[in-house]
Amino acid sequence: MSLRLFLDSADAAQWRAWLPSGLFYGVTTNPTLLRRAGLPSAIASLRALTHEATALGAREIHLQAWGGSAEAYYACGQELAGIDAARICVKLPLTRAGSVAAGRLLELGVRVTLTTCFDASQLLVAAALGVDYAAPYLGRICDAGRDGHAEVIAMQRVVTGVGARVRVLVASLRNLSDLSRLAGAGLQTFTLAVPLVEALLQQPQTLAAAQEFEAAARAPSCGDPVRPR
Repeated sequence: MSLRLFLDSADAAQWRAWLPSGLFYGVTTNPTLLRRAGLPSAIASLRALTHEATALGAREIHLQAWGGSAEAYYACGQELAGIDAARICVKLPLTRAGSVAAGRLLELGVRVTLTTCFDASQLLVAAALGVDYAAPYLGRICDAGRDGHAEVIAMQRVVTGVGARVRVLVASLRNLSDLSRLAGAGLQTFTLAVPLVEALLQQPQTLAAAQEFEAAARAPSCGDPVRPR
């Protein structure tokens, strides 16, 4: 496996600003992000978003199914995958209904991301089903008073221990230290909100050094060395 970064946004303007950078493997969305972007959770709007993301070079687009029951998730997941089977991963909650729908979609060749992972033992479900991704919510685990970093690292150990191909897609990162700490522990797949991406590229000392180099480049030349006559 190798590093994969995903832009966590349903805002096409943010996609246009960041996807051409080459940093991101794709984008992740959910109904909350769609609402923030002023978009409905509807197949038509997600189809338009998928076309936009594809045009901008996204290799994967993670779209969340809705409906609440296994049958509803399954039907919605089929519609979502039908938009672009080569690029879309259907997101489903790691519940009984979500897991049943995931198993049925996998039989059709649909790629699946199980979300809302909060405990390392849940990764056994993801591994048993053979899904592509399982997404723990780091920030929310920490908000519950638990050691989110230790829990996510334990999730990766479960996947490695059973030899599963599941990627642990870490979501809800709050600061850059989350990213570096988990990457150093062997995690390779992250979804990042725009503020965190901006912070990654706006380290004050890096900016100061870059400005210093630019100033030096614009400074008057000292001239050619004096040649003997």
